[in-house]
Amino acid sequence: MIALPVVSENQVQRKPDWLRVKLPVGKEYAQVRSLVDTHKLHTICESGNCPNMGECWGAGTATFMILGNICTRSCSFCAVATGRPLAVDTDEPNRVANSVKLMQVKHCVITSVDRDDLKDGGSIIWAETLQAIRRESPETTLETLIPDFKGQWDNLYRVLEERPEVMSHNVETVRRLTKQVRIQAKYDRSLEALKRISEFGLRTKTGIMLGLGETEADVLEAMDDLVANGVHILTLGQYLQPTRNHHPVVDWIHPDQFAKYKEIGLAKGLRYVESGPLVRSSYHAEKHLFNF
Repeated sequence: MIALPVVSENQVQRKPDWLRVKLPVGKEYAQVRSLVDTHKLHTICESGNCPNMGECWGAGTATFMILGNICTRSCSFCAVATGRPLAVDTDEPNRVANSVKLMQVKHCVITSVDRDDLKDGGSIIWAETLQAIRRESPETTLETLIPDFKGQWDNLYRVLEERPEVMSHNVETVRRLTKQVRIQAKYDRSLEALKRISEFGLRTKTGIMLGLGETEADVLEAMDDLVANGVHILTLGQYLQPTRNHHPVVDWIHPDQFAKYKEIGLAKGLRYVESGPLVRSSYHAEKHLFNF
């Protein structure tokens, strides 16, 4: 077992002012909220208590998690339960597609737990979900936030062949911290997945959490790695510790530093960088379609 860093209460104080979240408001948000409540729809936006839910719903973007809510991995940053997942729900693609249609989602983000227990890594349900959404809502654009499929690239290509408008896989942290933060994952395997996505000809996206103990040099190294492997879009956001049992917050990254990283990333060759304390993988996802 890899020991997590010990951070005293004096080292990391309460959340700074710039992490305060406004309550979701607006006519568009209210309409989506009403549909979700009436039809008992499920989105990761709600279950993850995303700080940007109101803004994203107002812009017509929503995120759905497929393949259950139990993950086969035990990343130290993630609040999703770890264990033996339930059997695959073969009707899930139709239910997700129906939710997308009812909510009138303009840009749909799909993500999932890791399903290392399945020979196909869940890629069949992935492909069927994208197909079902295309049938029910042909005008809806798609973004997929996929796992690494343990390097079983046939499973990756099964999803790639559905050609979502944006294909995303998060490296989550810098190389030096990967073994602590993503215990069963491999930094270079994630880079290989991103490279294959880019070479397939799709918009390629990844995300990194900051505040886990990385240095600026670590972040710049990661940016170089991403550019070298064909990544187009990078999101940078502040890590927030889900519970006391998860990886601690080592640093609160100031908005000025996020702005600096955005400038550096663009100068290094990334086409779009979304960088800020409250940025999450799906934040402003609809804008990533049209900026290059």
